[in-house]
Amino acid sequence: MTKYECLLFDVDDTLYSHSYGFSNKCSKNIEEYMIQKLGIEESEVSEFNRVLYKNYGTSMAGLKAVGYDFDNDNYHSFVHGRLPYENLKPDPVLRNLLLSLPIRKVIFSNADEIHVAKVLRKLGLEDCFDGIVNFESLNPTNKTSNNFDGGYLVRSGSSTAINLDATNGCSSLLPKSPIVCKPFEDAFEQAFKIANINPHKTLFFDDSARNIECGKSIGLHTVLVGTSRRTKGADYALESIHNIREAFPELWDADEISKNIKCSENVAIETPVTA
Repeated sequence: MTKYECLLFDVDDTLYSHSYGFSNKCSKNIEEYMIQKLGIEESEVSEFNRVLYKNYGTSMAGLKAVGYDFDNDNYHSFVHGRLPYENLKPDPVLRNLLLSLPIRKVIFSNADEIHVAKVLRKLGLEDCFDGIVNFESLNPTNKTSNNFDGGYLVRSGSSTAINLDATNGCSSLLPKSPIVCKPFEDAFEQAFKIANINPHKTLFFDDSARNIECGKSIGLHTVLVGTSRRTKGADYALESIHNIREAFPELWDADEISKNIKCSENVAIETPVTA
């Protein structure tokens, strides 16, 4: 019988291929938001965005941390609302694989609920999961203001980027973000509570190496998706989520055992009747 009781899935670049270009388009939208809505210099925005993402897991979390105050829903609408969802097509192969799995399946994404719902609907997977943990789940009281009180308010892209880089990756020197998100432990722990997940009996699928590394450190069994090369913390690596049955045939064992038990019960019932 399988040792897993839950399968935990990221969404973007995990349930669909990176080749769709959503990540690049999303990065472009974030940089345009920073220029158009926050007044950050165009010549500095690319490097600033890179540093924020590196230190905070998401650009949004980084922007909030260094003092930019903006409406979360407006940000998500600008960044995700302009993505080419029409490029995503129904994936009947993945749908059949997910529906045939006799194990609880949960989504765990940093993205907002509207984006997650759109992606799942476009892929034809909206009814394939037992639960969804998203931005709103992780940040239930963080709807508009960042409630920043760290005294580190910077409105210039370059000076902020320099200050963040000067910490040399030391998290204790970074201004704290009010946003909870992967790849940090508090996001995983919160997701476990929300979805009632035992990490030691859960298989976690994600395309991000740092999400995988963090997940492994707190007890998850991990699968890096989108490559055949394992990175630090990755127990397994899959080129595509479509390879899940070949890589983990034991996930379907529970269903086979259940069928065999039912078959045995039927035989036991019928035998004395026909004797």
